[in-house]
Amino acid sequence: MAKIDVIDDKTIRISVELADAVKMVDEAASDIPAYASDIVTIYEKMPAFNYTSFCFYAYDSAKLFEFMLGMDPRNYNSFSLDAPDAFFYTLYGGMAALYDAAKAEVQKTQSE
Repeated sequence: MAKIDVIDDKTIRISVELADAVKMVDEAASDIPAYASDIVTIYEKMPAFNYTSFCFYAYDSAKLFEFMLGMDPRNYNSFSLDAPDAFFYTLYGGMAALYDAAKAEVQKTQSE
């Protein structure tokens, strides 16, 4: 489970593990229409960040991240994320598995 250390009223430090990535993938799989944009963005953009340096806020794809945390880190001025490489690779693999369905959902929404 994600660990959030409040350093002061403006700063937090977040630590996550592989299980947290699995939680994000499970949540995405449970409601692909709601998370379609995040799934597509994470899958398409993670390689450009060499996977382990991906920023959920770079392309407004933080809904799953915030679900996993149970809070919005943007309520603080600064936060850091400590995560093992396995967290990012697991997340990427999960998004890859859901990508086709999510991409179809995004295209369906755009054509409406």
